[in-house]
Amino acid sequence: MNNRHRQLVGLALASLLLSGCAANAAEPGSGAGSSAAPSAASGTGHSSGHSQGAPLKDASATEGPSQASLMVCGDQPMDRLTSILQLGSKPHTINSWVDNTFTCTYHLDEGSLKISVKEAKDQATALEFFKLEQAMAKDAKAIEGLANLGFPAYETAAGSAVFQKDSFVLQVDASGLPASIGPNGVTRNALAYQLSTTILACWIEHPDQ
Repeated sequence: MNNRHRQLVGLALASLLLSGCAANAAEPGSGAGSSAAPSAASGTGHSSGHSQGAPLKDASATEGPSQASLMVCGDQPMDRLTSILQLGSKPHTINSWVDNTFTCTYHLDEGSLKISVKEAKDQATALEFFKLEQAMAKDAKAIEGLANLGFPAYETAAGSAVFQKDSFVLQVDASGLPASIGPNGVTRNALAYQLSTTILACWIEHPDQ
């Protein structure tokens, strides 16, 4: 693991241990600034392992996404993205719910960033979907060691990071952005990884969503 990856792991672990998590998010099909979904109750602490906490609830048998999926279009990833890229204002977002997949698209000046959550009926089905996506992805590389935070995970050369937790498969796709972005020249992979761990921190903090 090189120095850059060590720094990313450190940032991810710090996010899991220290950051708060807001669960507010726009309803499916709406843009930024619309009415927010009900927020989750605040937790009293942060878990730091995959096995701790109750599994996240999926909404595969309902007409809409779960609160856990809605979090990807909520305050915490939005604030993290704004901070990383030092944006002057929060980017516009649109979202959709299709085939049990909630997708939030962040519109940046340089291109689009997509964060999606596939909701499966159970953990085994989610893992099967994750493995299939990994097998089909071009230039996919497993994220191993401390960097995966205890979850099945991989990244692609094009700038995507994919994690599987409980009955969810999270994908942060930065392939629509330049190779480096923002005043600090953050790479697509670094951006995708940092946003992924921010969302995982939300899910760990609010395991009942």
